[in-house]
Amino acid sequence: MKSIISRIIDPVAIENIRIATHSIRSHLLRTILTVMIIAFGIMALVGILTSIDAVRYFFVENFTRMGSNTFTIRNMTMQRGGEHHRSDFLKKITYDEALEFRRSFNFPSVTSISTFASGSATARFEGKKTHPNNRVWGADENYLATSGEIISKGRNFTSAEAFYGNHVAILGEAVADELFGKNAEPIGKIIGVGSGRYVVIGVLKSKGSSIGFSNDRTVILPLMNVRQVFARPNQSYSINVMTSQTTSMNAAIGEATGIFRTIRKVPLGEQDNFSIIRSDTFVEMMIQNTKMISIAATFIGMITLIGAAIGLMNIMLVSVTERTREIGIRKAIGANKRTIRNQFLAEAIVIAQIGGALGILMGIAIGNVVSFLIGSSFIIPWPWIILGVTLCFIVAMASGILPARKAANLDPIEALRYE
Repeated sequence: MKSIISRIIDPVAIENIRIATHSIRSHLLRTILTVMIIAFGIMALVGILTSIDAVRYFFVENFTRMGSNTFTIRNMTMQRGGEHHRSDFLKKITYDEALEFRRSFNFPSVTSISTFASGSATARFEGKKTHPNNRVWGADENYLATSGEIISKGRNFTSAEAFYGNHVAILGEAVADELFGKNAEPIGKIIGVGSGRYVVIGVLKSKGSSIGFSNDRTVILPLMNVRQVFARPNQSYSINVMTSQTTSMNAAIGEATGIFRTIRKVPLGEQDNFSIIRSDTFVEMMIQNTKMISIAATFIGMITLIGAAIGLMNIMLVSVTERTREIGIRKAIGANKRTIRNQFLAEAIVIAQIGGALGILMGIAIGNVVSFLIGSSFIIPWPWIILGVTLCFIVAMASGILPARKAANLDPIEALRYE
């Protein structure tokens, strides 16, 4: 059995690792400082990249919740490159335009109309008040399906409630918990929102929080009710369209564009004065942006690791000088250049991998703290772990080869007379 193990694992390599660990223990403070330099470099690299992965996963998870077969028509919110100065280019989408689109769009799909009513509303129930940071939306009966929202308690609006503007409400989980408590039954209770009173008919499934802001502080009211209670000049409406199949998205967007250009009376040859945004557009933009951040983070980590490599090389050169007599003794009893060289390379690799392991653990911890704060999932970044281990090996080889060659080339007689 021992012969089999010795064939698989080189005994000289094992002896080199044993000598390396003994040398590390003999110069513990110096080793700890070197390990920490490497650890902080790897921690910066793995921590930043893990945080980016957490942010990317959060956006992918949230934006694709709407489905890859959904797109939104909304008014243009900014001028692109300052090219457009017409007053009608940024004009709002009116309710009549949205309603006409829904009637005219005969593509196999589900279409909903919604509008943003308030971003600072307070909900009230029997003397209790929520914080004034609730978002109020007006929506029809199809809104939940096209926006990816899920009912956890109660029900959705009926078409009659949405059309007649009944005083009913669907609450986000955070609003329901703050008003009624986690274990109470909110369905059928009457709450106040703005100047109106509403019967709670449903509670949305939690979507978590994003960078300290809860996505569950939402109140959805019937569209016609919002038009009466939260009416304001120049109010704009959004149109969500969910096609029956993902493969028909391009055809649906093309037809929707043609219909809405006709509704908005956009002259032939001029650019659209509205935006059509696919549900996966945000995800693609985020992935492209995070790629550049990842490259920048890798560059920063590399700079730190270059400093770590210089520090490790300095430590190894000092080690060679301090152990000159030891090297002479080993050569005198038969150690060749290759053995001496591999011994010092093994020591550099052990120090670098200890620092790398510590840095990877700290980097994963930092990245998942960010993940927790934005409401994303726990991430084990295997690609960045492999990258960290590989970089540590490269750093060890780059910083250890010069001291190792210096040690291997020492004259044994001069080395024995060194002290």
